Amino acid sequence: MNIKIVTATVLFTFFGLTAQAFALNEQDLELLRTTNTCPRCDLSGADLSQARLSGANLREANLKGANLSQANLTNADLTGANLETAVLTSANLSNASLTGANLKLASLDNTNLTSAGFIGANLEAANLTGAKRQYTNFRGANFRLTTMPTGTVTSDKNYGWSLQRPAQQVECDKFKNQKVPGTTCRGE
Repeated sequence: MNIKIVTATVLFTFFGLTAQAFALNEQDLELLRTTNTCPRCDLSGADLSQARLSGANLREANLKGANLSQANLTNADLTGANLETAVLTSANLSNASLTGANLKLASLDNTNLTSAGFIGANLEAANLTGAKRQYTNFRGANFRLTTMPTGTVTSDKNYGWSLQRPAQQVECDKFKNQKVPGTTCRGE
């Protein structure tokens, strides 16, 4: 009987400490609010809706599940940030850097992505419905099961293409003497 109590106590302690390790760090939130700089901070689950974070340094920050709806992130550095399941509805990400960011299951509907860089970003199952994407760089981004700005959902296969190119069925790495604006490579 004592072994069960000890085991239960150890498990509850372990899971309690684990949950705290992945929770929002209030000191990090205060640092962001006062300095507009918080690289590698833990802001998971933070309510940053309508926040003025223009030019903020959030490199490699953990923003998993954060609410950034209607936030101004113009010129923000979100390189390598974890934005998995984050809500960025109607946010302004113009000129922001999201190189290598994880946006899996993120909500980016009606977001301004003008001139933003999503190079190598993970947009798997993200929602981009109605997003403004003029001059946006999606080179090497993962669009698996992504809801595109037009409302269509991409294939469950990995893609290696840009939203700036029209979808065409051509062979990858084969170039033809035609007026073709780009190639589309479909994953196997």
